[in-house]
Amino acid sequence: MTQPTAATRPGEPPEPEAATPEGRAQARRFTAEERRRQLVDVALALFAERGYAATTMEHIADAAGVTKPLVYQHFESKRALYLELMDGFSRALERSIVEATARAGGPRQQVELGMAAYFEMMVGNEHAFRLLYGRDAPDDPELGAALRRVEDTIARAIDPLIDADLDPEHRLLLAYSVVGMAEGASRHWIDSRSRSAAVPTGDQAGGSAADDSPEQSSLLATRVADLAWAGLRQVHPV
Repeated sequence: MTQPTAATRPGEPPEPEAATPEGRAQARRFTAEERRRQLVDVALALFAERGYAATTMEHIADAAGVTKPLVYQHFESKRALYLELMDGFSRALERSIVEATARAGGPRQQVELGMAAYFEMMVGNEHAFRLLYGRDAPDDPELGAALRRVEDTIARAIDPLIDADLDPEHRLLLAYSVVGMAEGASRHWIDSRSRSAAVPTGDQAGGSAADDSPEQSSLLATRVADLAWAGLRQVHPV
């Protein structure tokens, strides 16, 4: 997943050379913005695979083919890198949902298109969702708050889609309830992927390729949207 990145700072010094000849050649080709984006993408994959606590800045540097000082040139700490990653992901997810639902012709289609955008992001960006809803979320107040901000962002995107004569607090409560449904489905999907990966290829039912297909995200979206709409259309002020 490509994350939003900071613009190249005027007068920024050139990057230190990487540890290998191949890395040095690659480092000279990368702009500061491209390098920053690469480091975010590499860190995302490692955080999702190993967990936040088990991943170090040295791991990130090695995986990116650069030196550790270069990583610190772009990010003052692993925490800062993680927070930028989560903030960028929340903005991308909100933008995807808002753009999708803007094309809807009515409330039912808004729910369907919003869920479709969410699950397309999940299937296409498994590392980000594994980091968000996996079992290795960091046990840290500030980093936990970053995860909650993603949930808040999704709820804010869903809130205006609830077409009912409700007071703002009631509508927001329902928006968070819909987020909870999507989160539960996401956790189940991620856990299922993990279990499938642990099974020898010949023993898998259905294979992993189907799980990566657009049809898979469409099926997930349709099922969860049906449940969400069945509840929302019965909502009344209380």
